[in-house]
Amino acid sequence: MTKKKKYVVLSPDGFPIHHSDTYPSIKKAKEAFFVWSKNYERQGYYSSTRFGQIPVPELIQYVLVKEI
Repeated sequence: MTKKKKYVVLSPDGFPIHHSDTYPSIKKAKEAFFVWSKNYERQGYYSSTRFGQIPVPELIQYVLVKEI
């Protein structure tokens, strides 16, 4: 029996961007990231305890897509 791969997207602070969602592919995980990042467009940045204010266009450089 082959185990299907699942992915989670971790914020710059190391927390999943969604409390329960996992994604079946890296492509789907990246799509979820872009939906999540839209929440920060109005203020223009994501506030991280570790990195400070991260401009939304640079946010993808600070997240991690991890296989679980």
